[in-house]
Amino acid sequence: MPYIQGENRDQYTLAPMCLDDYIEVDSICRVIAAYVGSLDMSALGFKYAETKDTGRPPHDPASMLMLYLYGYLNRVRSSRRLEAETKRNVEVMWLMEKVTPDDRTICNFRKDNAAALKKVFREFSLWCSRQGLYGKELVGVDGSKIRANSSRRNIHTQKGTEKELASADKKISEYIAALEKNDAAEAGEARLSTEAIQEILKRLNEKKETLQGWLKQIEANGGKEISTVDPDAHIMHQGGDGRSLDACYNVQTVADAKHKLIVDFEVSTCPDDKGALPKMTESAKEIMGANKISAVADKGYYDGEDIEECEKNGTTCYIPKIEDTVHSPDRKYDRSNFRYDKAADCYICPEGQIVPFNRLQKRTNDTVDRLYQNRTVCTNCPKHDLCTTNKSGRIISRNANQDALDVVNARMKTDDARQTFRERKKIIEHPFGTTKHVWGFRQFLCRGQEKTTAEQSLTFLAYNFRRVFNIFKGNDKNMLEAMM
Repeated sequence: MPYIQGENRDQYTLAPMCLDDYIEVDSICRVIAAYVGSLDMSALGFKYAETKDTGRPPHDPASMLMLYLYGYLNRVRSSRRLEAETKRNVEVMWLMEKVTPDDRTICNFRKDNAAALKKVFREFSLWCSRQGLYGKELVGVDGSKIRANSSRRNIHTQKGTEKELASADKKISEYIAALEKNDAAEAGEARLSTEAIQEILKRLNEKKETLQGWLKQIEANGGKEISTVDPDAHIMHQGGDGRSLDACYNVQTVADAKHKLIVDFEVSTCPDDKGALPKMTESAKEIMGANKISAVADKGYYDGEDIEECEKNGTTCYIPKIEDTVHSPDRKYDRSNFRYDKAADCYICPEGQIVPFNRLQKRTNDTVDRLYQNRTVCTNCPKHDLCTTNKSGRIISRNANQDALDVVNARMKTDDARQTFRERKKIIEHPFGTTKHVWGFRQFLCRGQEKTTAEQSLTFLAYNFRRVFNIFKGNDKNMLEAMM
């Protein structure tokens, strides 16, 4: 039996197909074209959105945005690979109307329109809100470390640089001594020639000058680390990749529970989650047009100042408590067993004794804690050695924002709160699981906070776009019609 026969490659056709005939009616390409066509490129701030009457005409930024959105939807981020797609991929030819920009032009579009690309992501989030795709009740907040386009070896700390400088000085001294030994030795006795030692010394002196330059930059930066390749990247802990420390950015994200759509994000250079919770929840409320929401987050967001700010602004927090790591000699006398009396502003110890307010203590982050102590009672207590090793008696420290933490701690003990918190991974881990582990977007191609934000905008825009397309398709609705 013969195989299915195709057309003869050398056969001429009298009526060639229209390019539009190759694109399915329900193709996502048509939705991309409709969405980008609805944007005001000039208002968004795209370069070359307005053209001049003279000079060579530029590429249409709308076409370039279509190319990038299609590329990120299909896991193609490289400008060189995108250039290849414009010459071989029929869908890209249709989107670009057979225009084939070179890789440098494609690369420059992402670099030159960093702020505009973040605005495009926000515009799509607002469109999702208008379409009722957000539940506007429960959101998840989380951060994920994404590797920078730099090696951790290109990030230098004061301690590490000083150590390298001392090592370089030691080697220079050793080779100078070897050079003097060569001068005193007879011909043929030296292990290294004078010329070889001089070449090594030259390289070591160059390295020393470089290290001294880095040290000056670190001192000018207040003792903070510097990066010689990507100035905004920082050394951060990251998991799941077999490497505990790397040059990274911290991508803070807030997602809605209804369809696991990303509402907003921020590419941060801060290695921890301090300050991110109120910023992300307030941004989510603004985009979704909600006055009150609930937010779930992991222990990394358990910060009194952040939680108090969220609770005051109408965000109900579901965050598990960070358990005490320091325990009493007898666990019966752990801090968690000391009851706070708000009316009297004192603690009641497990033995029923009052521990009153004693003094204030300023912490390194400029917050002030309240310290409670009762020296007279504690020093004479028969259970003193079981409670504390401090001879002056037990000291209880109370966070300045502990009242807000107590409210959240009490809330998290309820069954409803536990059930709500179980939704966290489904809400916020879904976007990172898809973009990092399924799509493979684990490392930035660009450098600098502004450009990496543009790249992350395209990644999350593609994620939201794909999910919304599938949601409409699953509900037998036409996303193309909704775009019109």
